[in-house]
Amino acid sequence: MTDRVADIAAFLAAAGWGSAERRHLAGDASDRRYERLRLGAATAVLMDNPPGGADDPAAFAAMARHLSALGLSAPALLAEDLDRGLLLLEDLGDDLYARLLQADPAREAELYAPAVDVLLHLQEATPLDGLPNLTAQDWAEAAGFALDWYAFAATGTKPDKAPFLDALTAALLAHADGPRVLILRDYHAENLLWLPGRAGLKRVGLLDFQLGQFGQPGYDLVSLLQDARRDVAPETEAAMVARFAAAKGADPEAFAAHYATLGAQRALRILGIFARLCLVAAKPQYLRLIPRVWSQLQRNLAHPELAGLRAICDALLPEPTPDILQKIEQQCPASPSR
Repeated sequence: MTDRVADIAAFLAAAGWGSAERRHLAGDASDRRYERLRLGAATAVLMDNPPGGADDPAAFAAMARHLSALGLSAPALLAEDLDRGLLLLEDLGDDLYARLLQADPAREAELYAPAVDVLLHLQEATPLDGLPNLTAQDWAEAAGFALDWYAFAATGTKPDKAPFLDALTAALLAHADGPRVLILRDYHAENLLWLPGRAGLKRVGLLDFQLGQFGQPGYDLVSLLQDARRDVAPETEAAMVARFAAAKGADPEAFAAHYATLGAQRALRILGIFARLCLVAAKPQYLRLIPRVWSQLQRNLAHPELAGLRAICDALLPEPTPDILQKIEQQCPASPSR
């Protein structure tokens, strides 16, 4: 028995779940693993987040408590061993937005409206103390992943980032550098659950929020509506953007520039992340999502206020044609290189 297996067994035994039936539930782009536990009629979810990874289980626990205190449906913490990266969580079920919408796309507006309302409620509340609060230049640097990983894998060379960083920093300063709010960062259909047995905002179950930080109001809205993993109907996106902007009392034109700027930053970063997941983590499946992210990037860059950034991106980032994606996939190692 490995040390990790023994640690998990001891943790579950101490929590009263040692004899539970265990079944793999999910993994994601991080090192985390999830198992569903069943003990008689009761169920729970084990989060296995090995120490030394990028994500901090203490951050997850703190954010879960904060969200629950705001009247939102984060999983309740049933047991925790933060030193070993183990959490036992309330089981919120299997009704992920992504799964429900795949079965019935006509429910999109019905499900997305309360998800937008959760963001509005979250952003009106006092956030946790001590969260990261990045500058516009920091956000631009994060988007530089597109050059460091995607452009490099596609062309074999790393472009000079200075003009790109200058243009994106300027756009962020102009359109997306106002008062900060709490953002959850990965707010999309794979991380939202529909809980119809609950009332009001509690109908939206929240997952994968441990990277929450200070950010701009439109960031999580972009994450929801410009989803890397599924297409959102244009009419749904337009209606939800209008719903959010009206609730914020924002000028529609100014908010459109805000939304497009954050959308471009996020799409650029994701291009780089997905390429890196192939090149370093041996996960080529993420390359299949790149064309959708590329399309989202082009829509954002089409905003007149981003003309300068668009020209730079056009010069530095090749379109992800089938040949380009095949070239990147051929560089994917057989096993992770970290």
